[in-house]
Amino acid sequence: MSDVKILCPHNYIAVKKIFPIIIVLISLSLIGIILIQVSWFRTMLENKREELAQRVIRSMVEVGNELMEERGTLPPLKNSRIRPQFSWPSDELSLELMRPATVAEKFTEFEIKEKLDKAFNRNSLKNTDFEFAITSNVNMFRYEKRSPQFINLIDDTIGNRISTFSIPLQVPSGSNFEGLIPEEELTLIVPNIHHILFNQMRWMLGGSILFTLIIIAAFYVTVKALVGQKKLSEIKNDFINNMTHEFKTPLATISLAVDALKNEKVLQNRDKIEYFSGIIKEESKRMNKQVETILQAALLERQELQLNLKEIHVHDVIHAALDNFHLQLEEIDGKLDMQLQALSDVIEADEVHFTNVIFNLVENAVKYSKEDLLIRISSQSNAKSIIIKIEDNGIGMNKETLKRIFEKFYRAHTGNIHNVKGFGLGLSYVQTIVDAHHGKIKAESTLGKGTVFTIEMPLLQKQQAAVAVA
Repeated sequence: MSDVKILCPHNYIAVKKIFPIIIVLISLSLIGIILIQVSWFRTMLENKREELAQRVIRSMVEVGNELMEERGTLPPLKNSRIRPQFSWPSDELSLELMRPATVAEKFTEFEIKEKLDKAFNRNSLKNTDFEFAITSNVNMFRYEKRSPQFINLIDDTIGNRISTFSIPLQVPSGSNFEGLIPEEELTLIVPNIHHILFNQMRWMLGGSILFTLIIIAAFYVTVKALVGQKKLSEIKNDFINNMTHEFKTPLATISLAVDALKNEKVLQNRDKIEYFSGIIKEESKRMNKQVETILQAALLERQELQLNLKEIHVHDVIHAALDNFHLQLEEIDGKLDMQLQALSDVIEADEVHFTNVIFNLVENAVKYSKEDLLIRISSQSNAKSIIIKIEDNGIGMNKETLKRIFEKFYRAHTGNIHNVKGFGLGLSYVQTIVDAHHGKIKAESTLGKGTVFTIEMPLLQKQQAAVAVA
């Protein structure tokens, strides 16, 4: 019987073409938004830097004016400042002795820092660290008033971590001291300028990062949804193809059997009538089984599966399930090795569904078999659980297939899509039933060597107690 494919080519091709376009457009939009955010932040950072510089300069101007107003005059310099080893010209010495006091001489470091702190507070620069210095050139001497860390910071220019500001301290025009007092300069250093700026912009920066992450998350969810839709479309097409094949084959067989029953020679031969009637009955059962499989999948999807829990013996269920495989194993010269060694095998489960679990796993081993098939079923028990292993030496699976075998509608293909019959619902059903019984199932496989399914089911409470006493 030739395979029949039912596809929706227009929809499938449209999705296949639109998908990369959507990915590219969303990626470009995301990159554009991030670049705009970075550009915006750099502009804001520069604006904040200029604003900070203006506040610092304004504070320094206020302090400078205040210092010059309060400076006043000082008595002539004491002779103790003149070192004996120097020989002073009489005119220079006279000017030096009559010179009014400079700001650096008039005020202490504490007084200058206090004035700067107050000016910083007035200009919204509270708690801003700074170091300062006031310098003046007086003939051969350089008088200087500076904070303790000024010299260390003035040399620290690595990575543009500091900002330096300077203003001149000028005697007002027309003053009696104009030309008598040497020029002075107030220099101020603000360390960790980037830290101050980032601290001021932390809410804007945090909000920008947060919303950018939200956009990235939305992009990820969108792409994941698109990939899921694409995958779902492929699964749907595969499912339709498989279902068409699974139903078409028995329908064709039934049709041939019905035509044969219309033949006069067949009608006169009772054995042939029974033979063709048997074919119709078997194919009808086969179709009914496929329909039941699909209905079970629908119930599992809607989580409407009702379990009829009762005490059952696992070993009895295994024997009952395997009775259906003797003829199939004989046809392919397969062997069955049972090593049921569990001391306790009573569990609370739905007998029909748990039998289907064992049946599906053994059927899976037969489907993906090769020559000299050997299926080994073993059981062991511990204080809380019974462990059932179903091993085969079939074709095995690669790592990618092993990750997806419990997915609904997924089937491990071996070349031809219909070389193995089924809808890809068996192992998904198995996992759902095991989970519903609070059990565990895992699969291990090596390509070309075979597969091992391990089921762990909780024992009945009184069985656990009996095992614990033993």
